[in-house]
Amino acid sequence: MTQQNSSQRLMSGAEIFVRSLVEEGVEVIFGYPGGVVIGIYDVLLDVTDIKHVLTRHEQGAVHAAEGYARASGRPGVTLVTSGPGGTNTVTGIANAYLDSIPLVVFTGQVPLKLIGNDAFQEADIVGITRPITKHNYLVRDVKELASIIKEAFYVATTGRPGPVLVDLPKDVLSSKAMFEYPKSIKMRTYDLPYDGHQKQLEKAAVLIAKAKRPVLYVGGGTILSNASEELTKFARKTKIPVTTTLNGLGAFPESDELSLGMLGMHGTWYSNSAVNYADLLIAVGSRFDDRVTGKLESFSPDSKKIHIDIDPTNISKNVKVDVPIVGDVKRVLQQLMPLVKAIDTKDWMQTINNWKEEHPLRYKNGKLIRSQYVIQKISELTKGNAVMVSDVGQHQMWMAQFFSYQQPRTHLTSGGLGTMGFSLPASIGAALARNDMPIISVSGDGGIQMNIQELATIVQNNIPIKIIIINNGYLGMVRQWQELFWHKRYSQVELSAPDFVKLADAYGLPGFRASYTDEVEDVLKKVLAEKGPAIAEFKVVREGNVYPMIPGGQSYNEILDVPENEKQEGEEKELPEELQFVTFSKG
Repeated sequence: MTQQNSSQRLMSGAEIFVRSLVEEGVEVIFGYPGGVVIGIYDVLLDVTDIKHVLTRHEQGAVHAAEGYARASGRPGVTLVTSGPGGTNTVTGIANAYLDSIPLVVFTGQVPLKLIGNDAFQEADIVGITRPITKHNYLVRDVKELASIIKEAFYVATTGRPGPVLVDLPKDVLSSKAMFEYPKSIKMRTYDLPYDGHQKQLEKAAVLIAKAKRPVLYVGGGTILSNASEELTKFARKTKIPVTTTLNGLGAFPESDELSLGMLGMHGTWYSNSAVNYADLLIAVGSRFDDRVTGKLESFSPDSKKIHIDIDPTNISKNVKVDVPIVGDVKRVLQQLMPLVKAIDTKDWMQTINNWKEEHPLRYKNGKLIRSQYVIQKISELTKGNAVMVSDVGQHQMWMAQFFSYQQPRTHLTSGGLGTMGFSLPASIGAALARNDMPIISVSGDGGIQMNIQELATIVQNNIPIKIIIINNGYLGMVRQWQELFWHKRYSQVELSAPDFVKLADAYGLPGFRASYTDEVEDVLKKVLAEKGPAIAEFKVVREGNVYPMIPGGQSYNEILDVPENEKQEGEEKELPEELQFVTFSKG
């Protein structure tokens, strides 16, 4: 049943649309106008409650909305026109869908009578996005517009969050109706299990009490649920070590002695060892994806498994679990707290600490810059007090390994889809969501060029993003796989790129460059000191590899640690006396 407010007057669909967003408390829209949505943009011209950010591409608009949602916890909003406007949002929508990010994407559509007639700038965006949205709508009657918008925000932000698309035909936007905005929404077929079942909670508590080698395996759902505080209290009370997924970074402070960093394909050696030898694995807001599990038959083979997740379809989908608990992570951890007590993990933690000493995160340092060194220096200079917005590739994994995350919503990246070009536009949304700490966008020379047009958006709005470009002249992760598994047959991975310092100047931005290790800290200090946006390029070792590494589809037993002879081709002859391992401990 829907309750309506008493404020009513005759409005056009475009006016109803804008008024509905005001009622929802929307602060910012990321979008790009076009013929079908001109009426909305005309109404927006007179609205002061909502800021509109004109991106330079619709994909950039969706990633910006994602960045806003990831950094704030509030839904991101995008508005685009019909046809190519809608289809250009598809990658961003899929990205949000796989990472469970709350978005409401509004697309223009041709008039109802022209749908299916191959009209100018017509595309079946509802059909196209059905597999990659939590739900989507085609509005057929202006009288339904306000209630559909209310429902769209409700669906996007409740339960397991996700993107919702609302398609707006041109004639619906120009038609008129009384404005009646719902105060609340109740959907019969959308039942949300927030509390965990008491018997399952008690079963979990029994397993926890008996465990000798427990591990908390924490995913992005913990952050989405705003459950980081509950998780931290739970881990410290029970004395259970914590490992996180890529999207779970920041859910638990990595300076804590219980932190194991990230697990999975490029996780730490000791986190993967702990999971492999655990007798109890507690999965919290995670989904046992392939980058974590590798070969399913060999994943944590001797452990009992507890799985907490709000989405019942995630439970036992990939890995069979012993105690499933369906519910909101925050609420379930609150329910579990009084049922558990500290367990004796002293010997287990000593074993893990021995692994940390034997197999630390490390890299070889010399005159030429290592990407790991750049990330480590950013972590040191900011003391972890920054929102790090990562693109996709090798630097993404090094950011996961060598930046010490202390707070939730400070590590934003494309996890499930792995979308190159994510970082630059996403940092725009992050910067508009938060002004309490620096926003640092880190991209490779490949990813930065995929949405580089958004530099114009940053300059036009004077958004104080610090843009870090890790330039190795390669599509680095593809090249690494070609080196390790394809006999160094480097096919279509060498990149040309513009002079990024000159490019910065062309956009009116300060630009800096470091080519050698002893220049890195100075350049970082300069770029971080800028009050507005700025760019810093780091020319790094060309053929550095990300380690540890569990090859795709393999098990923990096939993990590749840092080889003793890893070096840049030609660097050994130039700098043999300066090459030395640098070990890194987060926090």
